Amino acid sequence: MIAKKYRLSENEVRKVLQKRKPFFSYGLIANTFPNRLGYARCGIVLSGKQTKGSVNRNFWRRLSYDTSAPYLEKTSLDIVFVAKKWAVFDYKNLEQRKEFEKNIQFLWKLMKNPQNKPPLK
Repeated sequence: MIAKKYRLSENEVRKVLQKRKPFFSYGLIANTFPNRLGYARCGIVLSGKQTKGSVNRNFWRRLSYDTSAPYLEKTSLDIVFVAKKWAVFDYKNLEQRKEFEKNIQFLWKLMKNPQNKPPLK
């Protein structure tokens, strides 16, 4: 779990979602907004249809924070990860966990250097 200073409050999440610059991966969208803090803050939005139960939702939220932790000091952005509509997450599925971590790592690398976008297929 990351420190509270690296997490976004509900009002800050709304602000990022209104004034965003999106980055896309297969299952997630990272909405970004610059800040003046010198470090990144992040949050995640998961609906009840995508994650059944609070235990499941909290697991994915904590996993997103843990995966993002190494990147937080390297940029000054407010980031909100949003799962795509068709995505359904279950914390018992190991393949979904690995794919989720890969998506978040891909998005962080993309946000770090947005000019080197991978070619579209």
